[in-house]
Amino acid sequence: MGALDNTFGALLIGVIIASVLYGCTCIQTWYYYTQYPSDQWYIKLLVAGVLISDSLHQIAISHAIYTYLVTDFGLFQELGNMVWSLAIQVFFNGFTTLLVQCFMATRIYRLSKKNWLATGLAMIMVIAQFLTAFVYGVKIVHLDTIAEVLSLKVLSTLINATAAAGDLLIAVVLFYLLQGSRTGFRKSDALINKLIIFTISTGLLTSLCAIATLICISALPHTFIYVIFYFCIGRLYCNTLLTTLNARKKLRSESQNGDISLCQGTQRMMNTSKLATSSRRLPNNISIKVNTTHEYAQDEYSESGDTKDPEVVSS
Repeated sequence: MGALDNTFGALLIGVIIASVLYGCTCIQTWYYYTQYPSDQWYIKLLVAGVLISDSLHQIAISHAIYTYLVTDFGLFQELGNMVWSLAIQVFFNGFTTLLVQCFMATRIYRLSKKNWLATGLAMIMVIAQFLTAFVYGVKIVHLDTIAEVLSLKVLSTLINATAAAGDLLIAVVLFYLLQGSRTGFRKSDALINKLIIFTISTGLLTSLCAIATLICISALPHTFIYVIFYFCIGRLYCNTLLTTLNARKKLRSESQNGDISLCQGTQRMMNTSKLATSSRRLPNNISIKVNTTHEYAQDEYSESGDTKDPEVVSS
């Protein structure tokens, strides 16, 4: 493999894959805002913040690859310089990771019935990862050449190690909490099984990407192979958040006949009550009975539930 293949070639591949995933982020964001207009304002703000951070990261890495391969085309002495956009993209990736992991930590808080120990352990890893990424970003913006990045190998390793550890911890805790939510009823347990698979798969995806980045940094420190995975980490966090939010309607419909209440983004509160029942004897032995029933379907992120119309039964 030539020098350009495993450096700027790898950088180009990373940008291309990140661009595809960014397209998925945009589609999922559009779907979220059109399908969940009644969500709480802070959830909408979270999605907007993640999208803005992810967009700025995409702009930064696109500018970097354009500068290296187009603006500086043929100027081989310029390829070793650090482009400012390649340096600052670290901040956007770190901020996106912080927002999404904090959201995941709040799921632990809700599902564990406000267990501060479990939530605190997750938040320690989240904050450690962000602070490490921030320090790394501050140091890298002062570098003049790409070769100097090798001096920050320890920090780079810590960023991906804490990210992977945080994701694994969150996935394990959620798995444990969901396992304890089993009711013994077939439909309820089937839904919980789906939630467990969903939680583990989304958590492992970001963890495996961080681990792959960590391995490439350690095994191939003089190449940009690790960038292929590192550029995608932020995109995977974005899509993990949006997939979690957008899956609620499907999971809610599947739990409709299960009478189940969940706090993991798919909470369904079914309160069916007969508010008024009246029976009046009419001539010719005709009896009219009116049952007024209200059914509320709501999840933890919605401002209000949907109420079904009263049912009228004649006999």
